[in-house]
Amino acid sequence: MKQWQCTICGYIHTGEEPPDICPVCGADKSLFIELVEKNEETPVTSQPESKEQAKNAEASSSPELAPPPPAPLFSYDGITNLMLRHHAHPISVHFPNGIIPMAVTFIFLAVIFQFAGLSKASFYNMVFVMLTLPAVLFTGYNEWKKKYKGALTRIFVIKIVAAAIVSAGTLTSVLWFLISPDVLQANSFERTLFLTLQLVLVGATGIAGHIGGKLVFKD
Repeated sequence: MKQWQCTICGYIHTGEEPPDICPVCGADKSLFIELVEKNEETPVTSQPESKEQAKNAEASSSPELAPPPPAPLFSYDGITNLMLRHHAHPISVHFPNGIIPMAVTFIFLAVIFQFAGLSKASFYNMVFVMLTLPAVLFTGYNEWKKKYKGALTRIFVIKIVAAAIVSAGTLTSVLWFLISPDVLQANSFERTLFLTLQLVLVGATGIAGHIGGKLVFKD
């Protein structure tokens, strides 16, 4: 049975033909390559009888292309390659993915129990998330460009939109808290809008996290 590998996300499909669309990243079937097993047996070559024959054999053989030299460590490519090698994005993205649901939970608990301390805790958590977002977005962009070749399949478009909603929603929540500190106190239309924003924020965070897990675990 043949095996086909997606050149975008690395998903491996077993079958006579590649799938029409990659079930992981949504890449077209034209972006699949067939995996061919290499023959482990290496042909035995006879040794040249003389130094002259050895020199001629070496000259006639095609020279191998040397791999490109690695980028300097303190260059842009060197730093971004280091980030990719040490999984900077999967590490940094845990901050918004873990803290945003907790901060939104604090907001709803503050509304239910009318406890101002919970709303303050939510505000400080949102500020922390906002400070981590530049690193999260940059490492995510770097991983998308280098690991996934900047593909704009459906799953990546959804992930980019979700990341934009998370970024805008977090910034808006922090500014809203600063402009209207008592937004959770009064039963008003403003509070309803603010709580709706928090639900959208949690939803976008969950979607982005789900897609990230799908790309990592290839399921």
